[in-house]
Order: sequence, then C-alpha cells, then structure tokens
Amino acid sequence: MTTGAPTPTYPARPRRSRLRTFLPLGIAAWLVLEIWLLTVVADMAGGLLVFLLLLAGLVLGSVVIKRAGRRAFQALNEALQRGGAPAGGGGNGLMMLGGLLIMLPGLISDAVGLLLLIPPVQKAMSGYAERTFDRKVREATAGSFGDAYQQARMHRPDGKVVQGEVIRDEPGDAPQDPRPPLTR
Repeated sequence: MTTGAPTPTYPARPRRSRLRTFLPLGIAAWLVLEIWLLTVVADMAGGLLVFLLLLAGLVLGSVVIKRAGRRAFQALNEALQRGGAPAGGGGNGLMMLGGLLIMLPGLISDAVGLLLLIPPVQKAMSGYAERTFDRKVREATAGSFGDAYQQARMHRPDGKVVQGEVIRDEPGDAPQDPRPPLTR
C-alpha cells in the first residue's frame, strides 16, 4: 500500500579511504610477522637470546627517546631566547619515532627504528613528510574548519545567533522531604 509520500532519500555514505580499509589488516599482518620472526630466532638461537634482544631494545629505545627529547627541548629553549621558532626540529621527532619502534617488541620494528636513526634517512623522511603535509594543506578547501564551526552554532530561523545562559536548578536548592528509612 502506498500513501503517495515520497520515500526518504538518504545521502550516500562517504566512501572509506584505502588507509582506513587496509590499516587494520596491515597492522595484523605486521604483528603476525613479528611473532613468527621472534619464534624462528628463538628456535635457532634460544629463548634467552631473544629475551636479551628485547630487553636491549627496550633500554636502547628509551635512551634514544630521552636524548631526542632533550635535544628538542634545548632547541626550543635556544629558539625562545633568540625570539624565533626552532629550526630543523623534524629530526628529533623522527629520532623519537625510531626510539619508540626500537622499544616495541619485535625484530622488524627494531630494524625500522634503527633505520630512522641514520641521518640521511631522517633527512629524506623529513623532506617527504614536509612535502606531503604541504600538498595536503593546499588540497584542503578554504574555510573548511570555519564551515564546520558555523554548522555547530545555534541559529534562529532569521539567521541570528541566539545568545543564552544555562541556569541549572540543583536538587539541593529546593527544600526536600526527609528520606524514608532503608529497609532490609
């Protein structure tokens, strides 16, 4: 039976990006590969050696992160004394990322973390990240953040913003009847 009312048309759901689709699968595959590689190394060299490797990675990663953080703080402090912005701070962030990857248990993450500690690799990755960030900023539509803010504000039908204040009546303000006794 039809009523003659038009059926509601819902806007099409936005398509999921490839990153959101494949990132969980990639992380799961990486974890499985890390565990498999650790078991292979444990079979060949022994469990004690794998434990010592993981412990050494934890210690080395924490030292790298501490050193990179100290360098970043010193660069910021010097820049504030000069009255400008810190220059060349991308290497410290990549050093921290490398230290974090070394701290994670697994041999592949250790290898990638050690690669990030090499200065030419840091320079290449920093340049790539900067170019990608600049491209994404240029591709962004003008005023997209302002448009989102505009949508979140409350407007009257004539388009004017409604100013208001919320006054909450607290239950403790009004006189209350005594509570009934608790029964068992």
